[in-house]
Amino acid sequence: MTTAAGARPLRGLRVIECASFVAGPTGGMTLAQLGADVIRVDPVGGGSDYRRWPVAPTGESYYWHSLNKGKRSIAVDHRCAEGRELLTALITAPGDDRGILVDNVVGRRWMANDVLTARRPDLIHVRVQGYPDGKPAVDYTVNAEVGLPGITGTEEGGAPVNHVLPAWDLVTGLAVSTAVLAALHARGRTGEGAHVELALSDVALAGVANLGWLSEAAASGHERPRHGNHVYGSFGVDFACRDGQRVMVVALTEGQWAALCSVTGTGAVFSALEKALDADLTLEDERYRLRETIAAVLRPWFAARDSKQVADELDAARVLWGRYRGMTDVVAAHARGVHPVLAHVLVPADDAPRRDVRTQGVPAITARSPLRWDGAYGAPGEAHRLGADTAEVLAEVLGLSDAEIGQLAGRGVIAAADGPARTVAPAGGSGPGAGSRPAAAGETR
Repeated sequence: MTTAAGARPLRGLRVIECASFVAGPTGGMTLAQLGADVIRVDPVGGGSDYRRWPVAPTGESYYWHSLNKGKRSIAVDHRCAEGRELLTALITAPGDDRGILVDNVVGRRWMANDVLTARRPDLIHVRVQGYPDGKPAVDYTVNAEVGLPGITGTEEGGAPVNHVLPAWDLVTGLAVSTAVLAALHARGRTGEGAHVELALSDVALAGVANLGWLSEAAASGHERPRHGNHVYGSFGVDFACRDGQRVMVVALTEGQWAALCSVTGTGAVFSALEKALDADLTLEDERYRLRETIAAVLRPWFAARDSKQVADELDAARVLWGRYRGMTDVVAAHARGVHPVLAHVLVPADDAPRRDVRTQGVPAITARSPLRWDGAYGAPGEAHRLGADTAEVLAEVLGLSDAEIGQLAGRGVIAAADGPARTVAPAGGSGPGAGSRPAAAGETR
């Protein structure tokens, strides 16, 4: 399967996403960039993450629009019975590629799995949690609880050092997309749905356990020491170049170590050091044990060269290294076309008020899927305005008329974009509208 714009292998799949913050929306975005029709549901006026930082000078959230690109957006008041019935009908709409829900909802009985499966028994329901018992958590709290801030930072120690990257959220989001696809595969073979619960705390614990870090702590009986920018268990550390730029150099393998010694002309020095200290620096653990000494030997080589010369020589020698960049440097490199995974989300000017996040005339920088199909990146996906697709989705999926949608908007049950909805007649028997019309206000099923 090859297309010029990248593959869309999930085209035709519909997913309802009722999730806020990072993990659930990351899972939905991953599926959307693979071609799924992800319908993002927010409260009227936006949820708790709608204005989350970082924000543009206009007040719009770069964060919200970037994580929700490629999705259709509907805004529904789930506090009222009509709104809840609309969402239930969307979630349980019939069809082989329908009936898929990703959420992180807690304490709403009407969205409980048994309630939804009473309407659609083969529902695929993936729920993101903080803890398995439903207690709330975020990346920054679970990261603290698995011990990472205590081993991050300088050797001097002191207060715990939090990591700014919400890594567990991102890993959980990818696990969400994996769970959806695995459940969909199983449903295709058995006809049965799935209820998958995924706790952020479990993801974090599994992560540190699978790296062997908990086993190490249990065996040693003490915490791993902090050691700044040194790579644990091998050799790797940062060096300052003559022009003040810093680079990170790593030698994990014997070949990488040999390349580093060769380019810096330090082979003879390290050979003498091995004899003097009865060490074998071809071994990773020995390089780690003598990391400070090795760094001291290498430091003058970097200090004598500017960053361009360092880059040229390290590249020529095939040394494993990277330069430290500020985010403004990454933006500048993007403008030069260095990072093809990044993209400006550009749309026609007459559609810009609906779809694009523009700040002082500059569109938001966002990212395509990092998956390259036959060498091609896919499109990043447009960032739809909050509620922009409400009327379209209700007409298409539930078969509501313009008049019905207008009445719902008039009562504040939904927030729909201006203009008539595209009305889609309900399909007979098995189409997306069949059997999925929401109940009228006060009606029960």
